[in-house]
Amino acid sequence: MTVLSATNLSKRYSDVLALDRVDLDVEAGETFGFLGPNGAGKSTFIDILLGFVAPSDGTMSVFGHDCQDDGVAVRERVGVLPEGYAPFDGLSGRQHVEYAIQSKDVDENPVDVLSRVGLRDDAARPATDYSKGMRQRLALAMALVGEPDLLVLDEPTTGLDPNGAAEMRTILREETDRGATIFFSSHVLEQVEAVCDRVGILQNGRLIATDTISGLRDAIGGGTKLVITPAAVDDDALDAVRRIDGVETAVERDGAIEATCTNDAKMDALVELHDAGVEVVNFRTEEASLEDMFVEFTGGARV
Repeated sequence: MTVLSATNLSKRYSDVLALDRVDLDVEAGETFGFLGPNGAGKSTFIDILLGFVAPSDGTMSVFGHDCQDDGVAVRERVGVLPEGYAPFDGLSGRQHVEYAIQSKDVDENPVDVLSRVGLRDDAARPATDYSKGMRQRLALAMALVGEPDLLVLDEPTTGLDPNGAAEMRTILREETDRGATIFFSSHVLEQVEAVCDRVGILQNGRLIATDTISGLRDAIGGGTKLVITPAAVDDDALDAVRRIDGVETAVERDGAIEATCTNDAKMDALVELHDAGVEVVNFRTEEASLEDMFVEFTGGARV
């Protein structure tokens, strides 16, 4: 079953084309990661999904309901964690969750919801006194109210420490286990890679890739990353690696050359450096990370 469907979706603001003919389907029960550099159009896509912005062309539907014509029906089945959530002045954490419960007209215990995100002991505190990470937890708690069929999470791990991010991932897995679908926009690629079944990469308003992590690796020739530690890294060494057939990218990072390449190109890179008079101190191969693949697909752009 298709939960979210965008067809030929475009949005223009004056002379800026924020979304350019985006076609995307998200299926029931999957966790879909939505990636792109700043300004790629991710926020505009989510604003259209929630009915806050009208598209210039094309359509978007959620559970078969048009996001513009039937926005109320859409929002009844969606839980949202917005980016940069700001709590209401004068309300405690518990009162925020009570507000969400009343808005969704469901019967839930607010303390149970807060306990799930680790805020039980802070339920009575004013939410404006919460740290950034606690505010993220509170926003997640409000999104979880009513067991929504679709969770839309915009930068959900912002402000969370590693333990908090791990707890967030556990909650998301629990949600998909009960049958929820998750649409997850983030610039923290390690978090996306840890929880997402598929990802879409948006650049300059266009959806340039949609696939599983393994599918994206296959698309860049197997996705092997060769990490070479030479005695010294200079432009000549980088150029020597970049010239090799099968090398997609080669960059300097922390005194090493990191190259995404086909398996056949790994030895060629080492031989080329030797012939260029570059002393190789050490080398190893790794599976290309989502960040490596993102850089490859976007031509060097970063989230």
